Amino acid sequence: MKIETHHINGIKIVEVISENVLIQNSQDGLQLLVDIGYQGFDRIIIYEKNITPDFFDLKNKIAGDILQKYSNYRVRLVIIGEYSKFTNKSIRDFIYESNKFQQINFVSSLDEALAKLSKN
Repeated sequence: MKIETHHINGIKIVEVISENVLIQNSQDGLQLLVDIGYQGFDRIIIYEKNITPDFFDLKNKIAGDILQKYSNYRVRLVIIGEYSKFTNKSIRDFIYESNKFQQINFVSSLDEALAKLSKN
């Protein structure tokens, strides 16, 4: 796992880069939150490929469990991925609703992620 730091408008944003899946379950999501938070970050970018595909099956509640922890700890999270492949109405609605707010966002590029997280 590699950590890339971005400084925009006086805000520190961390981009987590890895070739491996980092989040298999809610405990992994919490551990990433703790590890990154310990380094002084409260704005995180991670890639869809680093999250188990089960995250995007809302029936198993992995997404809800993980994202609730990030919300509780007031850590903003942006997940970069290709979301047009998801045809299930539930996940599409979930992504749409999440993107209305600043806490958790799903975007398609690093530029979009940085733009979202560099706003107060």
